[in-house]
Amino acid sequence: MDFLQRIRDKFKLILIDAIIFAIAPILAVMLRFEGTLPARELASIQGCIFWMVPICLVISYFYGMYHRIWHYARMRDLVALIGAVSLSQALIFIIVVLTGTYMPRSIPIITWILTLGGIGASRLMFKVNLDLVTELKGDRKNLLIVGAGDAGAMLVRELEQNSAATTNIVGFIDDDAKKQNGRLAGFPILGTVDELASIVRVKAVDRIVIAIPSADGATIRHIDNACRSTGAQVCIMPGIYSMVNGELDMGEMREISLEDLLRRDPIKLDFEKITNYIAGKTVLITGAGGSIGSEISRQISRVGAKEIILLGRGENSIYEIHQELIRKFPEQNYRTVIANITDRERMARIFQRFKPQVVFHAAAHKHVPLMEIQPDEAIRNNVFGTQNVAELADQNHAEIFVLISTDKAVNPTSVMGATKRTAELVLQEINQHSKTKFVTVRFGNVLGSRGSVVPLFEKQIAQGGPVTVTHKEMTRYFMTIPEAVQLVLQAGSQAEGGEVFLFDMGEPVKIKDMAEDLIRLHGLTPGKDINIVYTGLRPGEKLYEELLTSEEGTTSTKHKKIFKAKIQPLDEEELSESLCVLRETTDKQVILATLKHMIPTYKSKQLQEN
Repeated sequence: MDFLQRIRDKFKLILIDAIIFAIAPILAVMLRFEGTLPARELASIQGCIFWMVPICLVISYFYGMYHRIWHYARMRDLVALIGAVSLSQALIFIIVVLTGTYMPRSIPIITWILTLGGIGASRLMFKVNLDLVTELKGDRKNLLIVGAGDAGAMLVRELEQNSAATTNIVGFIDDDAKKQNGRLAGFPILGTVDELASIVRVKAVDRIVIAIPSADGATIRHIDNACRSTGAQVCIMPGIYSMVNGELDMGEMREISLEDLLRRDPIKLDFEKITNYIAGKTVLITGAGGSIGSEISRQISRVGAKEIILLGRGENSIYEIHQELIRKFPEQNYRTVIANITDRERMARIFQRFKPQVVFHAAAHKHVPLMEIQPDEAIRNNVFGTQNVAELADQNHAEIFVLISTDKAVNPTSVMGATKRTAELVLQEINQHSKTKFVTVRFGNVLGSRGSVVPLFEKQIAQGGPVTVTHKEMTRYFMTIPEAVQLVLQAGSQAEGGEVFLFDMGEPVKIKDMAEDLIRLHGLTPGKDINIVYTGLRPGEKLYEELLTSEEGTTSTKHKKIFKAKIQPLDEEELSESLCVLRETTDKQVILATLKHMIPTYKSKQLQEN
């Protein structure tokens, strides 16, 4: 049906143009002779029309005049229109001169003007007609764009070129004083963010789009608060990271998320270095079904690994990420492996079969309160599971091994943090005797990861509250999952062996503020629609997370957001003895005491109470 409609529309245009090409010369003669049609000139024009019209139509066709969507015509379409008419009239003039056909010299010029005006008017009528139909339907929404810059101008073009668009752009707002009272892409700049409420009211704005991809979180939060007070629907364009990585189109708009409120400067990667150590290599990702592991698999799929082994013990999560990857990256080779990293024999067979050259170890138990209850399981998975994978990487001559660690490993107050710090020590010990480059990357919380506060808050808000926060002053470092993984990949490219890399996590965020932001993002008011309840610190939690101990310092690296911690490895014999104790016991107090011996900064309330 759509095909037939397009054919009919093209024939309409061709018929209209044929009439204009035929009538324009006759009207030109009438204008030249002040309303009369001298017989000689009329006969001459009538004799030429039969070959003039086909010439004009053929040239117009090759200029694409019947393939364009004229409702969304832009400057390039106008240029094409002028070119087609000018070329056809110039060719006709040459033929007239060469054939000696009688015609006053002014007639071709007048014909050119009339033809250009007539065809231009016909195309304008297509645009006006569609606009009127849309207006009569009454489904156009008044849209206001925040940000009169390149992104705003690109958004206008996207909206105008979208054949399904039903928006009426009323203009822009921007805080730049130099732009006030100006115009961008044909639309007025109406004022600043502080004037937004009155502009929305006067212009009857239905929808506001924030089009500032480079804005930081504080700016987005300020604009979002101003927008939401107006009652209009608020959307945002994707950030720079999303557009660069091809996840979103420039014209794609979505609801504001918590990630937008935490925006920081975009990360600049050294893609050449990342490509050099991953491209063409067999890569093993443990915990590939988890938040970090799955994002690592997405990002290295863009680099072009020889083969990616997705390893995890949860069959559903591995199945889901595998299906997503083969859909997005059909040219990439994947292998799915269901295995537990604590099963040494199973892991040995996997390494012998696939011989991975690069290993990203993201598998871990990370839920703090649960690991406080069962420290033996935390030891088994986080310490000895890591030791299994690391030793097998060494024995099978892997080139690089990257351990995903956490800021909770610094001055730990939880079993989870202490076991991750122990895993770091294990890695450093193995590195001293291996040709494999073993490195650790340590960062804070990632937004939206499994077991993090954001999914919990979302669920509580959906249920009508209350939202539970452990303490008013609790703060955490946060970054988005893609941002964290970008830095993981970059850190791997800088590996020399034995390093503990730290990431620039920005400023810590109060959990209370995050809860309030999420409530507002749902169009609700904290304390009114949704209450916040403070429940007290859970076992193993602390108010403030740290990225370094007081004994550790940092040195810069070639990447401005990655730092290297100065960490002294534990004595090899002492580490071996402690690991033997941990391997042979399930006694909670023995485990806690041994962790305390290995990590003097470990502060366990459970140990203090006994």
